[in-house]
Amino acid sequence: LGAAVADPGNPFTPMAKMVGSDGSVRDGSAVGMASGYTVIEAASFDEAVEMAKGCPVLDGGADISIFETFDVM
Repeated sequence: LGAAVADPGNPFTPMAKMVGSDGSVRDGSAVGMASGYTVIEAASFDEAVEMAKGCPVLDGGADISIFETFDVM
Protein backbone atom coordinates (compact mmCIF):
# COMPACT_ATOMS: atom_id res chain seq x y z
CA LEU A 1 0.00 0.00 0.00
CA GLY A 2 3.05 2.26 0.20
CA ALA A 3 2.37 5.95 0.67
CA ALA A 4 -1.36 5.31 1.20
CA VAL A 5 -0.64 3.99 4.71
CA ALA A 6 -1.26 6.84 7.16
CA ASP A 7 -0.96 4.70 10.31
CA PRO A 8 0.57 1.22 10.17
CA GLY A 9 -1.25 0.17 13.35
CA ASN A 10 1.94 -1.03 15.00
CA PRO A 11 3.18 1.89 17.09
CA PHE A 12 6.55 2.08 18.82
CA THR A 13 5.55 2.64 22.45
CA PRO A 14 8.60 2.97 24.73
CA MET A 15 6.78 4.76 27.57
CA ALA A 16 3.35 4.09 29.06
CA LYS A 17 1.13 5.29 31.90
CA MET A 18 -2.27 4.03 32.94
CA VAL A 19 -5.23 6.14 34.12
CA GLY A 20 -7.60 4.27 36.42
CA SER A 21 -11.34 4.79 36.62
CA ASP A 22 -10.72 6.42 40.02
CA GLY A 23 -8.47 9.06 38.39
CA SER A 24 -5.23 7.54 39.65
CA VAL A 25 -2.18 7.55 37.37
CA ARG A 26 0.54 4.89 37.47
CA ASP A 27 3.50 3.85 35.36
CA GLY A 28 3.17 1.04 32.84
CA SER A 29 0.29 -0.56 31.00
CA ALA A 30 -2.20 -3.24 31.99
CA VAL A 31 -2.09 -4.68 28.48
CA GLY A 32 1.57 -4.66 27.51
CA MET A 33 1.88 -3.20 24.04
CA ALA A 34 -0.92 -1.13 22.52
CA SER A 35 -3.60 -2.99 20.55
CA GLY A 36 -6.59 -0.78 19.77
CA TYR A 37 -5.77 2.87 20.02
CA THR A 38 -6.63 6.49 19.38
CA VAL A 39 -3.81 8.78 18.30
CA ILE A 40 -3.89 12.27 19.78
CA GLU A 41 -1.51 15.22 19.63
CA ALA A 42 -0.41 16.86 22.86
CA ALA A 43 2.34 19.28 23.82
CA SER A 44 3.79 16.73 26.27
CA PHE A 45 3.29 13.23 27.60
CA ASP A 46 1.90 14.67 30.84
CA GLU A 47 -0.64 16.72 28.87
CA ALA A 48 -1.75 13.55 27.07
CA VAL A 49 -2.23 11.83 30.46
CA GLU A 50 -4.40 14.75 31.64
CA MET A 51 -6.44 14.61 28.43
CA ALA A 52 -6.99 10.88 28.92
CA LYS A 53 -8.64 11.53 32.27
CA GLY A 54 -11.65 12.82 30.29
CA CYS A 55 -12.11 9.59 28.30
CA PRO A 56 -15.70 8.32 28.68
CA VAL A 57 -14.69 4.63 29.04
CA LEU A 58 -13.39 5.49 32.51
CA ASP A 59 -16.99 6.13 33.60
CA GLY A 60 -17.72 2.45 33.02
CA GLY A 61 -14.84 1.33 35.27
CA ALA A 62 -12.35 0.59 32.48
CA ASP A 63 -8.68 1.49 32.65
CA ILE A 64 -6.83 2.98 29.71
CA SER A 65 -3.13 3.08 28.92
CA ILE A 66 -1.38 6.08 27.45
CA PHE A 67 1.66 5.46 25.27
CA GLU A 68 4.17 7.95 23.99
CA THR A 69 4.86 7.33 20.31
CA PHE A 70 7.37 8.63 17.82
CA ASP A 71 6.92 9.04 14.11
CA VAL A 72 9.34 6.51 12.64
CA MET A 73 8.18 6.80 9.05
